[in-house]
Amino acid sequence: MCGIFGTINLSVSNRASEVFCSLFHRGPDDRGFYQKDNIELYHTRLAIQDLSEMGKQPMCKEGLSIVFNGEIYNHLELRKKYGLYSPSTSDTQTILMLYRKLGISMLDEFDGMFAFALYDEAEKQLYLARDRAGKRPLYIYQKGEAFAFSSELNALYKITRPAINYGSLSSYLYIGYHYKKDTPYKEISDLQAGTYLQIDTVTGNYEIKKWFDISKFYFKQSQIEYADAIRELDSRLRLAVKRRIESSDLDVGCFLSGGIDSGLVTAIAANYKKSLKTFTVKLDGAYDESMLAQEVALQYGTDHKVVDISFSNLRNDIEKILISYGEPFCDSSAIPSYYVSKAAKQYITVVLNGDGADELFGGYRRYVPFRYFDFFNTSTFSKTAFKSLLNLLPIANEKKSRYNYFYRMLKFGSYKKDIELYTSASYDLLVGFEKHFIKQPDLKEIEDDLLRYKSYKLSALSKILLIDFEAILFSDMLPKMDIATMSNSLEGRSPFLSKEILEFAPGLKDNFKINNLQTKYILRNLARKYLPENLINQPKRGFEVPLKKWMETELKEIVNDYLLSGSAIYPQLIEKKFVENLLSKKVKISDERRAKILYNIFALEVWHKNLKSNMIPLSGAPYRLEELQLS
Repeated sequence: MCGIFGTINLSVSNRASEVFCSLFHRGPDDRGFYQKDNIELYHTRLAIQDLSEMGKQPMCKEGLSIVFNGEIYNHLELRKKYGLYSPSTSDTQTILMLYRKLGISMLDEFDGMFAFALYDEAEKQLYLARDRAGKRPLYIYQKGEAFAFSSELNALYKITRPAINYGSLSSYLYIGYHYKKDTPYKEISDLQAGTYLQIDTVTGNYEIKKWFDISKFYFKQSQIEYADAIRELDSRLRLAVKRRIESSDLDVGCFLSGGIDSGLVTAIAANYKKSLKTFTVKLDGAYDESMLAQEVALQYGTDHKVVDISFSNLRNDIEKILISYGEPFCDSSAIPSYYVSKAAKQYITVVLNGDGADELFGGYRRYVPFRYFDFFNTSTFSKTAFKSLLNLLPIANEKKSRYNYFYRMLKFGSYKKDIELYTSASYDLLVGFEKHFIKQPDLKEIEDDLLRYKSYKLSALSKILLIDFEAILFSDMLPKMDIATMSNSLEGRSPFLSKEILEFAPGLKDNFKINNLQTKYILRNLARKYLPENLINQPKRGFEVPLKKWMETELKEIVNDYLLSGSAIYPQLIEKKFVENLLSKKVKISDERRAKILYNIFALEVWHKNLKSNMIPLSGAPYRLEELQLS
């Protein structure tokens, strides 16, 4: 994993030290710079494959130049398939050779996570590309004929100083994340998963092309029998784990919770690597899964570490954690993700995780009602009935209770708008409080997408899984782990997001994913082959944090300081009186939801204060351009 940065028609070589320092944590092992025509390419390297000088970037070969962030796990297999040879085992070399052979259609062959910029000098074309799920980040700035791109928003902001997009900030407050290509800035967009941007560097003309569309695999409904499906899933997951272990010249470990996703990855990984290092989080004030994880560690003889997170330094660390995202980011599980990554980095540089399994196989409890009822096409009569019943019931305060589950189902059925249904089913922040917005959220893209998904001839379960994969996994879950790991110079790899599984899981029958009330049914049954029986039916928890408690204790003072500050930005977006009423508990909502909304606004304020004070962290010792070996 690395950091990449580059420009077209925008020379920033006199500020190279700022670029390299902003991306140092993503690549502390080396840095490089290349300039040709009107192109500049910058790279910071976290050396994992081919640790020799032959793996240095930017890499240039026969009129092609590339900066690459990520890994192509099957690149040596592709060399054999296409008769390619290089003395270097670098996957970056493989990309250049395969481009010469296949052109940009080579992307279809890759099993990997990647974001790269490839310049074809002869054709004067620059390609910016991302992997199928969008696991490796790539942000693009455009103003007139000038382009810039970067692995992180902080670096791009520092160099280009884009204007704030207030409509985007209102949308963030409403749905809880920046939707798909949306960012807090007018001139910066997030290149979508499974797409590439092709730029003519002479004319400035460009085109975005989608090379991978997961919806096509939902439409290809498989008729595979259940027993065969389990065997096929096992085979594909084993291949994915094997590739992700073998394509590293450094030690590889696993994040291991008490759940089945990371448990499966760990169990399979232990077959390919002796003395596998595993890491479990133990959180103060949250459910303790460390004993369940310990059972898996003992069964497979892993070198197991329990990271006991007390959050005693949370008050001092919270701003640093939030600032690292470069945008308002309100997923509170980013906090334990950061701490466990920091602990793991003491022992390893590459770690496997279970990301993507929930969105592909139906892991969240909220998917269960969609298995049996199409909330996207509820009749007016049903909506009215659900709404009337809700008005008679007390608010649900216990997140994991059966009553809360029943209460949320009634809410799903009561909404008149698709956007209300979807945002309530996911983050459940400010649905119902639209009248308090001063700057209305810009929701056109997500509303158009929801109409498109709604029209698909797919089951309601397939629709919600597809939406979550393209929206929440891309816009929240993957950025969360990217920044949490890379802030600590740690590379995270996700076997469930392999090419083979992404092409297999969507087409499975609904009852293979949700069976009766059981989530991730096929994964749970596969887990019986590998894991202790008492783990199989454990509910989904993830890195849950005691946010409700924090907002009343550890974070109360700092949250109040930010939200009651005279320089706060949120009063330009949403009524200040409404937020003050939230702080004083005068708004009739559950304590859990109140804590989420306030943390959401707090994250916005931390981001904004950091912009104003120009304190974007530079994470390494400053470099001078003359120190670099220029190509």
